[in-house]
Parts: sequence; structure tokens; C-alpha cells
Amino acid sequence: MPGLFYSEKYGSFRNKGSEIMVIEKQDILKFEKLYRAAFINSITGFKNASLIGTVSGEGTHNLAIFSSVIHVGANPPLIGFLLRPVSVERHTYTNIKETNYYTVNHINKEIFKQAHQTSASYEKEISEFEACGLTPEYTETIKAPYVKEAKIKIGLKFLEEQEIKSNGTIFIVGEIQELIAPDDVVLADGYVDIEKAGTIAISGLDSYHEMKRICRLSYAKLGVLTKEI
Repeated sequence: MPGLFYSEKYGSFRNKGSEIMVIEKQDILKFEKLYRAAFINSITGFKNASLIGTVSGEGTHNLAIFSSVIHVGANPPLIGFLLRPVSVERHTYTNIKETNYYTVNHINKEIFKQAHQTSASYEKEISEFEACGLTPEYTETIKAPYVKEAKIKIGLKFLEEQEIKSNGTIFIVGEIQELIAPDDVVLADGYVDIEKAGTIAISGLDSYHEMKRICRLSYAKLGVLTKEI
């Protein structure tokens, strides 16, 4: 296989005369910073697109886009997400630690541009809701703002945090207190039809995608043929 060559334009390594690219760790470390960030964020595939809503102790609303929200457990119902290191001020982290509450709001096609804009570096005193054209709303259960324009919304109470020692990122775990969603997206077997709700996905740092289901499959068992359901 032809060897990799260095591209001055992109700061990357490519295979001459081949459609196959082999990139090793030492190559990745030589990438230009922004190129490397785009590269690593893209290779994990499609990710959830969520807005996390918080409020400061002084009452300022905060809203930030995340693509790292994951299921942690069903009993108790836990969800986690990853935060960048707090070596600089992270408003989402500070607010969660102050109030113990936050919301996870699925991004849909109607609000993805406003959601993307929340990633800009706003000062703590500026509400991303107001700056980006989204509407905060509250319930009696959660002491943090939901995004009114979102269709699936999850209210959580902070439980714990774990530092990832390799790079200083922080994994936040919260317990679900309530879920708000259209009546017709929660099916009889408990499956939440996020496609029907219009939830979209992210790849990389800035590419947004609509979703289309291929099919659902039956529970996998030894000796039993998997079927579409």
C-alpha cells in the first residue's frame, strides 16, 4: 500500500494513489489543532443533538449544545453527558453544581441553527435563550429551563460526576425526574420514536442530519431467527 504523504494545506496524512487511508496516532498528533478536532469528532459517527438548559444562582438562563448525552441505566433512570475540562469557566457545569437541576432537550429541524449558535462563547451574564432566539419554560418539578420549541424534553437532578483522568473531561450523571413528549411518540412497548418527533443528529462538530429508520428488530436470542417488528 502506498505510504502516507503530508498535505501542507490540511496538515494531514493521505495515501498516494490509493482510495484507502491509514492514519496512525503519531499522524493524528501532527494535525493542525482545528483539523484534528474536526477529524476526531467525526469518526465516532452520528451522535445525539441536544440542548442542555440550566440556570445560575442569580437567575440567568444558560443553554448549550451537546452531542455526548448517553443512557447510563434504566433503574434508576440515569442519563449522562460529557463536559470539557473546567480549567476555564463552564457555565453549564457551574449552574448544575449550584442548583442540582438541568434539562436535556432534543434538537429538531426547526431549531438546529439556533441550537448551533449556542456554542458561541457568550458571557455568563448573557442568556443563550434570548441571544439565539429560543424560549425558556419551566415546570413545577424541575428548577431549570426547558426549551419550549423542543418536542422531547427531559428534566434531571444531578447525582454525581466522574473526572476522566486521561484528559480532564468530566462525566455528569443525572437522574430523570420527568419527561415531556408528544403523546404519539411513546409506543406501546416503551420505545420512544424520536424519528416521529423530528429529532435530528450531529456528525462531527457542525454537520446536522435528519434520521430515517431502516427497521426495528426483535430481541436477539440464541437459536431464534431475528425478525423485523
